[in-house]
This record gives sequence, structure tokens and C-alpha cells, in this order.
Amino acid sequence: MQTTLTVNGTRHQLDLDPRVTLLDALRDHIGLTGAKKGCDHGQCGACTVIADGRRINACLTLAVMHDDAEIVTVEGLAEGKTLSAMQQAFLDHDGMQCGYCTPGQLCSATAMLEEARAGRASHVTEDLEGTTRLTRDEITERMSGNLCRCACYSGIVAAIEEAAAE
Repeated sequence: MQTTLTVNGTRHQLDLDPRVTLLDALRDHIGLTGAKKGCDHGQCGACTVIADGRRINACLTLAVMHDDAEIVTVEGLAEGKTLSAMQQAFLDHDGMQCGYCTPGQLCSATAMLEEARAGRASHVTEDLEGTTRLTRDEITERMSGNLCRCACYSGIVAAIEEAAAE
């Protein structure tokens, strides 16, 4: 099937079996290996990418479902050699150890900030009418789909708090 994906600003015309996941298309057909295949069941978040502004588990969706979509992977968060505020905050707060989950964490955290700015509520959002304050509970709830086997959660939350303040 012919599928066109715009990934990190570059259009890719792909001829794919319709059963190919977005994760496999990114890794095996486009050569972007930042998003990781962790559990391959949508439970760990290592494959999280941003599709049309929303974070998704790339292992759970088919590439053909995102024809003409704008996809951002961890490789697309920086501007040239300048890290995004979120990437820099992860470095500054030791938000990683082994790094396997980090691409998914970064994409999820980046999109999560936009969700909060847009006023989308989470399960723990207290004020459904106003601006969402990113408390530690709010951040923890919103990032609960991204697991870290090294347990770097305190650094991850601190990094998100710093990036949200910028």
C-alpha cells in the first residue's frame, strides 16, 4: 500500500504491507531508530511518538492509518544541534540512566505539556474549567503510560517541571 508519512518535517513515500506498524515503518523503512520496541503491546511507552500533535504508542497503530500525518520522533525534537527545552531538562535533572525509555519519555513529556496548555484534563485534574496546573500528581498521572526500568522518575518529573516553567 502506498503511504505518505511526514516525519520530522520530511515526507516519506512508502510502499508498505498494510499490517506494518508505525513503529516498524519508522525503524525499518525510514531508518529512525529513536523510538524503541519495548513490550510491543502498548504497555511500556518506549515507542511513544507524536502524531498530529498527540502522543501515541507507535507499536499499537498501523503506519497506513497515519497516511499524510505529521509524525515527530525523538530525532525531531531538537532544532539542529540545539536540544529542546525538554531534552536539556532531562540532561540537567538526570532523567535517564540506561536511556532505553528516554525517547518515548521525551516525546510523551513534550506532547503532554501541549495537552496541559490546551486545557485537556487528566484523571487527577482538579479544576476542569481553568488552566491545568502541572503539579507532581498531574505530571505523574499524565506520564503513567511511560515506564522506566531504572526508576528515574524523580529526575523525569523534575525535568518536566522545569521545561513546563519555561
